[in-house]
Amino acid sequence: MSCLLETRDLTIRFGGQVAVNAVTCAFQPGTLTAIVGPNGAGKTTYFNLISGQLAATSGSVWFGGENVTGLGVHQRARRGIGRAFQLTNLFPHLSVLENVRLAVQARSRAGVDLFSMATSHRNLIEQAMAYLERVALAAKSHLPAAALSHGDQRKLEVALMLALEPDIFMFDEPTAGMSVDEVPVLLDLIEAIKRQGDKTILLVEHKMDVVRRLADRIIVLHNGTLVADGDPAEVVALPVVQEAYLGVRR
Repeated sequence: MSCLLETRDLTIRFGGQVAVNAVTCAFQPGTLTAIVGPNGAGKTTYFNLISGQLAATSGSVWFGGENVTGLGVHQRARRGIGRAFQLTNLFPHLSVLENVRLAVQARSRAGVDLFSMATSHRNLIEQAMAYLERVALAAKSHLPAAALSHGDQRKLEVALMLALEPDIFMFDEPTAGMSVDEVPVLLDLIEAIKRQGDKTILLVEHKMDVVRRLADRIIVLHNGTLVADGDPAEVVALPVVQEAYLGVRR
């Protein structure tokens, strides 16, 4: 299977500090890769380099066989790289439904056509409601986004990303700040995306039970360097992971 997303010797320096150090990694469609490591390991910085929020010092990012290293966040998003929680921005004073409708409209590039406006608008609303159903927010569609709890705002951001229909789904600690009751909805949603079989999912997550449940593969960053890559059970058992990530010394 050919890779959809690839980083080649991807590196970024902040002054004299190397935050991500020559990371080469390829990601295939239909797979979920968990990116783990201790705090300060470079996980979110690596995400930011892939999504275009940071410019690499050296190395490259490839998507669908195209070098996208020089492209910005929105250009990469239009090509199909979706980043939850940092790529998407909620409109706090608009309703939950309107937030998702705008995302659906942006994807469809629906213009203003007076003859088809009513039908088009109705279709956009129906599609938006379908995404809200998937994240269990349909009952709150009338509320302003600012009125949602932190957990519900995260679910709304996932609905926005779903509405954009990217090829790459990037989740940066998706369960952080969510209540125990809210977490299963989001994990079920990520599993459903994975079951589609045609999406590439990258997940940064500190909770090892979430990683074990979702991941086909784990890569480990430590001090910005890729130190392990492979099957979850095998990677978690490695001494470097036990020490660097789980704090176990041998």
